[in-house]
Amino acid sequence: MYAANVQGTRNVLEAAGGAGCAAIVYTSTVGCIGLPKPGHGEAVPSDETTPVLEGQMSNHYKLSKWQGEQEALRLARQGLRVIIVNPSTPIGPRDVKPTPTGQIIVDFLNRKMPAYLETGLNWVHVRDVAIGHILAAEKGRIGERYILGNAQGNWPLKQAFAALEELARVPAPKHRIPYFAALAAACVSETISALTGKPPRAPLAGVRMARHKMFFNPAKAIRELGLPQTPPREALADAVEWFRGNGYVKRRGGAGG
Repeated sequence: MYAANVQGTRNVLEAAGGAGCAAIVYTSTVGCIGLPKPGHGEAVPSDETTPVLEGQMSNHYKLSKWQGEQEALRLARQGLRVIIVNPSTPIGPRDVKPTPTGQIIVDFLNRKMPAYLETGLNWVHVRDVAIGHILAAEKGRIGERYILGNAQGNWPLKQAFAALEELARVPAPKHRIPYFAALAAACVSETISALTGKPPRAPLAGVRMARHKMFFNPAKAIRELGLPQTPPREALADAVEWFRGNGYVKRRGGAGG
C-alpha cells in the first residue's frame, strides 16, 4: 500500500513532470482533510483548510494516501505543475468492484442490512467527480487542493436509506446499531478475516470512522472549477439502476424485486 500510494505517487508525478505535462492531477481523498467539527449540535462541514489530526490517520490506507498527498504538495512546491483533488463519496453507475460505498447500496438492495450504524457522508455523483478531474486540469491552481463533493450531499446514512427506499421500493432498515455493538462485531469480523484471508465484512477502521459524520464543503471547487452539482438523489437512482441492470441484485418477488 505504501509502495503504491507513496513511492508510486512520487514515481508517476516525477515521470509526468519529466515528460513535460502542462498539468498533473493527483487524486487524493477527503480522508486527508480534517474531520468536521461539531457546532451547535451539528457537524460543520470541513473544507480544504481544515487541519488533519494525528488520530484521524486510523488505518494504513488513510496514512499512505496522506503521505502520498504530501509528496504531491512537496513536488508542487518544487515547481511541478500538480493540482490535487479530494473526492468525497462517489456513487453512480459502473461501480464494478463495487467500492465500499457501492457495496452498501448493493447490500441494501439485496436486503442484507437488517440494521444500520448512524454516520454521515458527502454523497456525490461519480460523473461529477470525473468531470471535476478534467476541470482541475483546465482551471485548477498549481499546488491547490479541491474537494470534489456536493454542497447538498451531506446526508446522514438514515437519510440516504430513506431515499433508497423510495427509489428502489425496498424497505430501509429501521433499527440503529449502538456504536459499542458495531465495534464488537468489527473485532469479530477482523478475527475471522485473519483466519480466512477474506476481507472483513465490517472493517474495524471503518466502524471507528463511522463515529464521525464525514461532511465536506466543496465551495472552492464549485467556485474555481465550475464543479457540476448533480442532486444526490439522482446519483443514488443511477447507482440503483446500474446495479440492478448488471446482475448485482438477486431477484426477489414483490415490488422491490
